[in-house]
Amino acid sequence: MSTRNTLRAGMVGMGMIFDETYRLFFENARASGLYDRMFGDLDVELTAVATRTGRRAEATKKSAGDRLADFQSFSGDDAVDKMLDAGVDFACVATPDDRHFEACKKILDAGVSLLVEKPSVLSLQQLDELVALAKEKQVLAKVVYHKLLDPDHKKVRTLVHDGVLKHVNSGYCTLLEPKQISGDQFSEWITGRNPGTYVAVHYIKLIDFSFGGRLKTVTATGQRGLVGPKDGPTWDSTQMRMIYEYDDGREAAFDIHTSWVTPDNFPGYVEQEVQFRFDNGLWNGHSRKRGVECTVEGKTPFEMKISMNNHYNGTFVEPWGDRSQRGYGVEVIERFVRELAAVKFGGPESEYAERLAAAQSLTYNDLSADRQTVAAVHALEAILEKAAAGEPDCVVRVNDSNGGLVLYRPGSAEPEVLYDGKV
Repeated sequence: MSTRNTLRAGMVGMGMIFDETYRLFFENARASGLYDRMFGDLDVELTAVATRTGRRAEATKKSAGDRLADFQSFSGDDAVDKMLDAGVDFACVATPDDRHFEACKKILDAGVSLLVEKPSVLSLQQLDELVALAKEKQVLAKVVYHKLLDPDHKKVRTLVHDGVLKHVNSGYCTLLEPKQISGDQFSEWITGRNPGTYVAVHYIKLIDFSFGGRLKTVTATGQRGLVGPKDGPTWDSTQMRMIYEYDDGREAAFDIHTSWVTPDNFPGYVEQEVQFRFDNGLWNGHSRKRGVECTVEGKTPFEMKISMNNHYNGTFVEPWGDRSQRGYGVEVIERFVRELAAVKFGGPESEYAERLAAAQSLTYNDLSADRQTVAAVHALEAILEKAAAGEPDCVVRVNDSNGGLVLYRPGSAEPEVLYDGKV
Protein backbone atom coordinates (compact mmCIF):
# COMPACT_ATOMS: atom_id res chain seq x y z
CA MET A 1 0.00 0.00 0.00
CA SER A 2 1.50 3.33 -1.07
CA THR A 3 2.01 6.19 1.41
CA ARG A 4 0.09 9.38 0.66
CA ASN A 5 2.10 12.55 1.16
CA THR A 6 0.45 15.91 1.74
CA LEU A 7 1.41 19.48 0.93
CA ARG A 8 -0.52 22.20 2.76
CA ALA A 9 -0.86 25.46 0.84
CA GLY A 10 -1.31 29.06 1.86
CA MET A 11 -2.64 31.78 -0.45
CA VAL A 12 -1.98 35.52 -0.17
CA GLY A 13 -4.48 37.42 -2.31
CA MET A 14 -7.64 35.97 -3.88
CA GLY A 15 -8.43 38.30 -6.76
CA MET A 16 -8.73 37.70 -10.50
CA ILE A 17 -5.49 35.71 -10.80
CA PHE A 18 -6.60 33.36 -8.02
CA ASP A 19 -9.97 32.77 -9.70
CA GLU A 20 -8.43 32.12 -13.11
CA THR A 21 -5.56 29.83 -12.12
CA TYR A 22 -4.85 28.99 -8.46
CA ARG A 23 -8.41 28.08 -7.60
CA LEU A 24 -8.58 25.72 -10.56
CA PHE A 25 -5.35 24.04 -9.58
CA PHE A 26 -6.45 23.53 -5.97
CA GLU A 27 -9.84 22.19 -7.08
CA ASN A 28 -8.22 19.77 -9.54
CA ALA A 29 -5.66 18.66 -6.97
CA ARG A 30 -8.33 18.06 -4.33
CA ALA A 31 -10.36 15.96 -6.76
CA SER A 32 -7.57 13.87 -8.26
CA GLY A 33 -4.34 14.48 -6.35
CA LEU A 34 -0.96 14.33 -8.07
CA TYR A 35 1.27 11.38 -8.73
CA ASP A 36 4.87 10.91 -9.78
CA ARG A 37 7.23 7.96 -9.41
CA MET A 38 9.66 10.23 -7.61
CA PHE A 39 7.33 11.44 -4.85
CA GLY A 40 4.42 8.97 -5.00
CA ASP A 41 0.76 9.75 -4.31
CA LEU A 42 0.31 13.37 -3.27
CA ASP A 43 -2.54 15.33 -1.72
CA VAL A 44 -2.48 19.14 -2.01
CA GLU A 45 -4.82 21.12 0.22
CA LEU A 46 -5.54 24.83 0.39
CA THR A 47 -5.13 25.21 4.16
CA ALA A 48 -5.17 28.95 4.89
CA VAL A 49 -5.54 32.24 3.04
CA ALA A 50 -4.60 35.85 3.77
CA THR A 51 -6.57 38.72 2.24
CA ARG A 52 -7.16 42.38 3.06
CA THR A 53 -10.87 42.16 3.95
CA GLY A 54 -11.82 38.47 3.82
CA ARG A 55 -14.74 39.12 1.46
CA ARG A 56 -13.25 37.28 -1.52
CA ALA A 57 -12.31 34.35 0.69
CA GLU A 58 -15.83 33.96 2.05
CA ALA A 59 -17.30 34.24 -1.46
CA THR A 60 -14.92 31.50 -2.61
CA LYS A 61 -15.93 29.24 0.27
CA LYS A 62 -19.59 29.57 -0.68
CA SER A 63 -19.14 29.06 -4.42
CA ALA A 64 -16.55 26.25 -4.21
CA GLY A 65 -18.28 24.12 -1.58
CA ASP A 66 -16.43 20.84 -1.07
CA ARG A 67 -14.37 21.34 -4.25
CA LEU A 68 -11.87 23.08 -1.95
CA ALA A 69 -10.75 22.11 1.52
CA ASP A 70 -12.35 24.03 4.40
CA PHE A 71 -9.50 26.53 4.53
CA GLN A 72 -8.96 29.07 7.29
CA SER A 73 -9.41 32.70 6.26
CA PHE A 74 -7.43 35.56 7.79
CA SER A 75 -7.71 39.25 6.99
CA GLY A 76 -6.20 42.51 8.16
CA ASP A 77 -2.65 43.69 8.74
CA ASP A 78 -1.48 40.45 10.39
CA ALA A 79 -3.23 38.09 7.96
CA VAL A 80 0.00 36.67 6.49
CA ASP A 81 1.41 35.95 9.96
CA LYS A 82 -1.77 34.10 10.96
CA MET A 83 -1.79 32.16 7.70
CA LEU A 84 1.76 30.99 8.39
CA ASP A 85 0.87 30.10 11.99
CA ALA A 86 -1.88 27.83 10.62
CA GLY A 87 0.85 25.54 9.30
CA VAL A 88 1.58 25.54 5.56
CA ASP A 89 4.32 23.90 3.50
CA PHE A 90 4.25 26.49 0.75
CA ALA A 91 2.51 29.79 0.12
CA CYS A 92 1.49 31.55 -3.08
CA VAL A 93 1.48 35.35 -3.42
CA ALA A 94 -0.93 36.89 -5.94
CA THR A 95 -1.32 40.43 -4.63
CA PRO A 96 -0.65 43.71 -6.48
CA ASP A 97 3.02 43.82 -7.48
CA ASP A 98 4.01 46.59 -5.05
CA ARG A 99 2.83 44.41 -2.15
CA HIS A 100 4.83 41.30 -3.05
CA PHE A 101 8.01 41.95 -1.10
CA GLU A 102 6.72 42.13 2.46
CA ALA A 103 4.54 39.02 2.11
CA CYS A 104 7.34 37.07 0.40
CA LYS A 105 9.81 38.07 3.10
CA LYS A 106 7.52 36.81 5.87
CA ILE A 107 6.91 33.53 4.05
CA LEU A 108 10.57 32.76 3.44
CA ASP A 109 11.61 33.91 6.92
CA ALA A 110 9.16 31.36 8.31
CA GLY A 111 10.96 28.60 6.39
CA VAL A 112 8.04 28.13 3.98
CA SER A 113 8.54 27.63 0.26
CA LEU A 114 7.27 30.41 -1.99
CA LEU A 115 5.53 30.84 -5.32
CA VAL A 116 5.02 34.50 -6.27
CA GLU A 117 3.34 36.07 -9.28
CA LYS A 118 5.41 38.16 -11.67
CA PRO A 119 7.11 40.54 -11.20
CA SER A 120 8.62 38.88 -8.15
CA VAL A 121 9.72 42.23 -6.69
CA LEU A 122 10.33 45.78 -7.93
CA SER A 123 14.01 46.26 -7.10
CA LEU A 124 17.28 44.35 -7.07
CA GLN A 125 17.77 45.17 -3.38
CA GLN A 126 14.51 43.37 -2.57
CA LEU A 127 15.50 40.44 -4.80
CA ASP A 128 18.86 40.09 -3.03
CA GLU A 129 17.13 39.95 0.35
CA LEU A 130 14.65 37.27 -0.69
CA VAL A 131 17.25 35.11 -2.46
CA ALA A 132 19.46 35.25 0.64
CA LEU A 133 16.51 34.25 2.85
CA ALA A 134 15.62 31.29 0.63
CA LYS A 135 19.24 30.14 0.77
CA GLU A 136 19.43 30.56 4.54
CA LYS A 137 16.17 28.71 5.17
CA GLN A 138 16.86 26.05 2.50
CA VAL A 139 13.46 26.37 0.81
CA LEU A 140 12.24 26.95 -2.72
CA ALA A 141 11.47 30.45 -3.98
CA LYS A 142 9.89 30.50 -7.43
CA VAL A 143 8.19 33.01 -9.73
CA VAL A 144 5.16 32.42 -11.97
CA TYR A 145 5.98 33.11 -15.62
CA HIS A 146 3.11 31.26 -17.24
CA LYS A 147 3.80 32.62 -20.72
CA LEU A 148 6.96 30.53 -20.85
CA LEU A 149 4.60 27.55 -20.96
CA ASP A 150 2.57 28.94 -23.87
CA PRO A 151 3.00 26.37 -26.69
CA ASP A 152 4.06 29.08 -29.15
CA HIS A 153 6.68 30.48 -26.80
CA LYS A 154 7.99 27.02 -26.00
CA LYS A 155 8.35 26.37 -29.73
CA VAL A 156 10.36 29.52 -30.50
CA ARG A 157 12.70 28.72 -27.60
CA THR A 158 13.06 25.14 -28.87
CA LEU A 159 14.08 26.40 -32.32
CA VAL A 160 16.64 28.74 -30.73
CA HIS A 161 17.89 26.05 -28.35
CA ASP A 162 18.35 23.58 -31.23
CA GLY A 163 20.14 26.12 -33.41
CA VAL A 164 17.45 26.24 -36.09
CA LEU A 165 16.91 29.98 -35.54
CA LYS A 166 20.29 31.66 -35.25
CA HIS A 167 21.17 34.84 -33.31
CA VAL A 168 18.28 37.12 -32.50
CA ASN A 169 18.65 40.65 -33.97
CA SER A 170 15.57 42.46 -32.71
CA GLY A 171 12.15 41.92 -31.21
CA TYR A 172 8.76 43.56 -30.74
CA CYS A 173 6.18 42.50 -28.16
CA THR A 174 2.81 43.99 -27.27
CA LEU A 175 0.18 43.17 -24.68
CA LEU A 176 -2.88 45.44 -24.54
CA GLU A 177 -5.63 44.87 -21.94
CA PRO A 178 -9.18 46.27 -21.77
CA LYS A 179 -10.20 49.27 -19.68
CA GLN A 180 -12.01 47.02 -17.20
CA ILE A 181 -8.59 45.89 -15.92
CA SER A 182 -7.52 49.38 -14.82
CA GLY A 183 -10.98 50.82 -14.30
CA ASP A 184 -12.66 47.94 -12.47
CA GLN A 185 -10.74 44.79 -11.54
CA PHE A 186 -7.55 46.56 -10.41
CA SER A 187 -8.92 50.04 -9.73
CA GLU A 188 -8.14 49.84 -6.00
CA TRP A 189 -4.39 49.57 -6.50
CA ILE A 190 -3.39 51.13 -9.82
CA THR A 191 -2.70 54.63 -8.44
CA GLY A 192 0.97 55.29 -9.09
CA ARG A 193 1.34 52.07 -11.08
CA ASN A 194 1.85 51.23 -14.73
CA PRO A 195 0.88 48.40 -17.12
CA GLY A 196 4.52 47.89 -18.11
CA THR A 197 5.60 46.46 -14.76
CA TYR A 198 2.36 44.50 -14.61
CA VAL A 199 2.62 42.71 -17.99
CA ALA A 200 5.79 43.73 -19.89
CA VAL A 201 7.63 41.53 -17.39
CA HIS A 202 6.18 38.46 -19.17
CA TYR A 203 8.12 39.39 -22.29
CA ILE A 204 11.20 40.60 -20.44
CA LYS A 205 11.49 37.10 -18.98
CA LEU A 206 10.65 35.45 -22.32
CA ILE A 207 13.46 37.38 -24.02
CA ASP A 208 15.92 36.87 -21.18
CA PHE A 209 15.23 33.14 -20.82
CA SER A 210 14.89 32.26 -24.51
CA PHE A 211 17.83 34.18 -25.98
CA GLY A 212 20.29 34.64 -23.09
CA GLY A 213 22.72 37.52 -23.37
CA ARG A 214 23.53 40.43 -21.07
CA LEU A 215 21.08 43.25 -20.39
CA LYS A 216 22.86 46.50 -21.23
CA THR A 217 20.43 49.44 -21.50
CA VAL A 218 16.80 50.25 -20.65
CA THR A 219 14.78 53.24 -21.89
CA ALA A 220 11.05 53.92 -21.60
CA THR A 221 8.23 56.36 -22.14
CA GLY A 222 4.46 56.27 -21.79
CA GLN A 223 1.11 58.03 -21.79
CA ARG A 224 -1.15 59.32 -19.00
CA GLY A 225 -4.51 61.01 -18.69
CA LEU A 226 -7.16 58.26 -18.89
CA VAL A 227 -6.88 56.24 -15.68
CA GLY A 228 -5.28 59.14 -13.82
CA PRO A 229 -4.27 62.80 -14.27
CA LYS A 230 -2.17 63.56 -17.37
CA ASP A 231 0.60 64.87 -15.11
CA GLY A 232 0.24 62.24 -12.37
CA PRO A 233 2.15 59.03 -11.54
CA THR A 234 -0.45 56.58 -12.95
CA TRP A 235 0.21 55.39 -16.49
CA ASP A 236 -2.24 54.32 -19.21
CA SER A 237 0.38 52.74 -21.45
CA THR A 238 4.12 52.32 -21.64
CA GLN A 239 6.72 51.61 -24.28
CA MET A 240 10.09 50.30 -23.14
CA ARG A 241 13.22 49.27 -25.02
CA MET A 242 15.89 46.87 -23.81
CA ILE A 243 19.30 46.43 -25.42
CA TYR A 244 21.01 43.06 -24.94
CA GLU A 245 24.60 42.19 -25.78
CA TYR A 246 25.70 38.65 -26.67
CA ASP A 247 28.96 36.73 -26.31
CA ASP A 248 30.08 37.60 -29.85
CA GLY A 249 29.75 41.34 -29.10
CA ARG A 250 26.63 41.86 -31.21
CA GLU A 251 23.56 43.59 -29.81
CA ALA A 252 19.79 43.18 -30.15
CA ALA A 253 17.03 45.68 -29.38
CA PHE A 254 13.65 44.63 -27.97
CA ASP A 255 10.61 46.93 -27.80
CA ILE A 256 7.72 46.05 -25.45
CA HIS A 257 4.45 48.00 -25.63
CA THR A 258 1.76 47.61 -22.97
CA SER A 259 -1.58 49.24 -22.18
CA TRP A 260 -4.62 48.72 -19.95
CA VAL A 261 -6.96 51.18 -21.69
CA THR A 262 -7.97 49.17 -24.77
CA PRO A 263 -11.76 49.52 -25.35
CA ASP A 264 -13.79 46.89 -23.50
CA ASN A 265 -15.59 45.95 -26.73
CA PHE A 266 -12.33 44.82 -28.29
CA PRO A 267 -12.94 41.30 -29.69
CA GLY A 268 -10.27 39.57 -27.59
CA TYR A 269 -9.50 39.42 -23.89
CA VAL A 270 -6.09 40.93 -24.66
CA GLU A 271 -4.05 41.78 -27.72
CA GLN A 272 -0.79 39.81 -27.61
CA GLU A 273 1.75 39.83 -30.39
CA VAL A 274 5.46 39.05 -30.70
CA GLN A 275 7.93 39.33 -33.56
CA PHE A 276 11.55 38.23 -33.36
CA ARG A 277 14.02 38.67 -36.22
CA PHE A 278 17.04 36.36 -36.48
CA ASP A 279 20.06 36.15 -38.77
CA ASN A 280 18.32 33.43 -40.74
CA GLY A 281 14.63 33.79 -40.03
CA LEU A 282 11.60 35.58 -38.65
CA TRP A 283 9.16 34.48 -35.93
CA ASN A 284 5.67 36.03 -35.76
CA GLY A 285 3.17 35.07 -33.07
CA HIS A 286 -0.31 36.47 -32.43
CA SER A 287 -2.60 35.20 -29.67
CA ARG A 288 -5.86 36.03 -31.48
CA LYS A 289 -4.87 35.07 -35.01
CA ARG A 290 -3.78 31.61 -33.87
CA GLY A 291 -7.13 30.94 -32.26
CA VAL A 292 -10.83 30.91 -33.09
CA GLU A 293 -13.59 33.44 -33.50
CA CYS A 294 -17.08 32.96 -32.07
CA THR A 295 -20.02 35.37 -32.16
CA VAL A 296 -23.08 34.80 -29.97
CA GLU A 297 -25.97 37.24 -30.11
CA GLY A 298 -26.37 39.10 -26.85
CA LYS A 299 -23.14 37.72 -25.37
CA THR A 300 -20.15 38.83 -27.45
CA PRO A 301 -17.93 40.75 -27.11
CA PHE A 302 -18.66 41.66 -23.45
CA GLU A 303 -19.92 38.58 -21.60
CA MET A 304 -17.94 36.38 -23.98
CA LYS A 305 -15.06 37.46 -26.19
CA ILE A 306 -15.05 36.82 -29.91
CA SER A 307 -11.40 35.70 -29.81
CA MET A 308 -10.66 33.16 -27.08
CA ASN A 309 -7.31 32.03 -25.71
CA ASN A 310 -8.14 28.40 -25.02
CA HIS A 311 -4.47 27.65 -24.38
CA TYR A 312 -4.18 29.81 -21.24
CA ASN A 313 -7.38 28.81 -19.50
CA GLY A 314 -10.28 27.06 -21.17
CA THR A 315 -13.45 25.32 -20.00
CA PHE A 316 -14.30 22.07 -21.75
CA VAL A 317 -16.65 19.12 -21.80
CA GLU A 318 -14.20 16.29 -22.44
CA PRO A 319 -15.04 13.61 -25.03
CA TRP A 320 -15.65 11.18 -22.15
CA GLY A 321 -18.18 13.55 -20.55
CA ASP A 322 -16.23 15.14 -17.70
CA ARG A 323 -16.11 18.90 -17.36
CA SER A 324 -12.65 20.42 -17.01
CA GLN A 325 -10.90 23.75 -16.93
CA ARG A 326 -7.22 23.77 -17.80
CA GLY A 327 -4.42 25.51 -19.68
CA TYR A 328 -0.85 26.71 -19.23
CA GLY A 329 -1.99 29.27 -16.62
CA VAL A 330 -2.89 26.33 -14.37
CA GLU A 331 -0.10 24.06 -15.58
CA VAL A 332 2.63 26.39 -14.33
CA ILE A 333 1.30 26.16 -10.74
CA GLU A 334 1.09 22.38 -10.89
CA ARG A 335 4.67 22.28 -12.16
CA PHE A 336 5.87 24.23 -9.10
CA VAL A 337 4.05 21.86 -6.74
CA ARG A 338 5.61 18.87 -8.48
CA GLU A 339 9.06 20.43 -8.09
CA LEU A 340 8.42 21.08 -4.39
CA ALA A 341 7.07 17.54 -3.84
CA ALA A 342 10.17 16.09 -5.49
CA VAL A 343 12.35 18.09 -3.09
CA LYS A 344 10.40 17.16 0.05
CA PHE A 345 9.39 13.58 -0.70
CA GLY A 346 11.68 12.43 -3.52
CA GLY A 347 14.26 10.56 -1.47
CA PRO A 348 16.02 10.30 1.89
CA GLU A 349 16.53 13.36 4.09
CA SER A 350 20.30 13.02 3.62
CA GLU A 351 19.86 13.92 -0.07
CA TYR A 352 17.52 16.88 0.51
CA ALA A 353 20.20 19.45 -0.33
CA GLU A 354 20.91 17.78 -3.67
CA ARG A 355 17.22 17.71 -4.61
CA LEU A 356 16.80 21.34 -3.54
CA ALA A 357 19.79 22.40 -5.65
CA ALA A 358 18.34 20.59 -8.67
CA ALA A 359 15.04 22.47 -8.32
CA GLN A 360 16.84 25.78 -7.80
CA SER A 361 18.84 25.24 -10.99
CA LEU A 362 15.67 25.63 -13.09
CA THR A 363 16.25 29.11 -14.49
CA TYR A 364 12.76 29.48 -15.95
CA ASN A 365 11.23 30.10 -12.53
CA ASP A 366 13.78 30.23 -9.71
CA LEU A 367 14.03 33.55 -7.90
CA SER A 368 17.82 33.46 -8.09
CA ALA A 369 17.62 33.48 -11.92
CA ASP A 370 15.40 36.57 -11.98
CA ARG A 371 18.17 39.17 -11.80
CA GLN A 372 18.06 40.65 -15.30
CA THR A 373 14.26 40.60 -15.35
CA VAL A 374 14.03 42.44 -12.03
CA ALA A 375 16.77 44.82 -13.21
CA ALA A 376 14.64 45.76 -16.23
CA VAL A 377 11.58 46.26 -14.00
CA HIS A 378 13.63 48.29 -11.51
CA ALA A 379 14.87 50.48 -14.38
CA LEU A 380 11.37 50.92 -15.82
CA GLU A 381 9.97 51.99 -12.45
CA ALA A 382 12.77 54.53 -11.96
CA ILE A 383 12.47 55.99 -15.48
CA LEU A 384 8.70 56.43 -15.18
CA GLU A 385 9.05 57.97 -11.71
CA LYS A 386 11.45 60.56 -13.12
CA ALA A 387 9.15 61.24 -16.08
CA ALA A 388 6.17 61.79 -13.77
CA ALA A 389 8.31 64.28 -11.82
CA GLY A 390 9.06 66.27 -14.97
CA GLU A 391 12.32 64.61 -16.05
CA PRO A 392 11.56 62.54 -19.18
CA ASP A 393 13.95 60.63 -21.45
CA CYS A 394 16.15 59.10 -18.74
CA VAL A 395 18.33 56.11 -19.60
CA VAL A 396 19.37 53.27 -17.30
CA ARG A 397 22.60 51.42 -18.03
CA VAL A 398 23.45 48.05 -16.59
CA ASN A 399 26.86 47.15 -15.13
CA ASP A 400 28.68 50.26 -16.29
CA SER A 401 31.60 51.98 -14.57
CA ASN A 402 29.35 53.73 -12.02
CA GLY A 403 27.41 50.72 -10.75
CA GLY A 404 25.17 47.79 -11.53
CA LEU A 405 22.07 49.84 -12.36
CA VAL A 406 22.69 53.51 -13.12
CA LEU A 407 20.18 56.16 -14.23
CA TYR A 408 21.30 59.04 -16.45
CA ARG A 409 19.19 62.21 -16.79
CA PRO A 410 19.38 64.49 -19.84
CA GLY A 411 21.30 67.64 -19.01
CA SER A 412 22.74 66.28 -15.76
CA ALA A 413 26.36 65.21 -15.37
CA GLU A 414 25.61 63.34 -12.15
CA PRO A 415 24.34 59.77 -12.56
CA GLU A 416 21.98 58.23 -10.00
CA VAL A 417 23.04 54.78 -8.86
CA LEU A 418 19.94 52.63 -8.42
CA TYR A 419 21.90 49.49 -7.49
CA ASP A 420 25.57 49.23 -6.51
CA GLY A 421 26.21 45.55 -7.01
CA LYS A 422 26.70 43.71 -10.25
CA VAL A 423 23.48 42.67 -11.97
